[in-house]
Amino acid sequence: MLLLQGPLGAGKSELARGIAWGLGVTGPVTSPTFTLLNIYETGAIPLHHFDWYRIEDPEELLLAGLDEQIGGQSVTLIEWSERAPDLVPGRHLEITLTPLAGDYRELALQSAGGFVLKDLDNIDNWEHMQ
Repeated sequence: MLLLQGPLGAGKSELARGIAWGLGVTGPVTSPTFTLLNIYETGAIPLHHFDWYRIEDPEELLLAGLDEQIGGQSVTLIEWSERAPDLVPGRHLEITLTPLAGDYRELALQSAGGFVLKDLDNIDNWEHMQ
């Protein structure tokens, strides 16, 4: 579970595209701002890319059944997770992007719930990432 944090235009969707590329996702990777979730299954493992920017109430995600797509046997990226913090699993990596001068970004990583980057080494055993 990767939480992508930062202001509008910080590069969250661009980072998501890079992660998708790294997983071998083929085809365009677009921000799911209007659909809330894009699922990509052409890479090494499924990628679930959420964008909760337009969420007014976390209940919207529950009513749409999207909470069932969080975690599991996929890499899950969530932009704007602060809109529904109770739906974020305790074990995650928060990546905060801060725009700097020009096209530069500062990235800060903060793990929670025992998440460690070493967990990403074993791509064949994703159930421990939940």
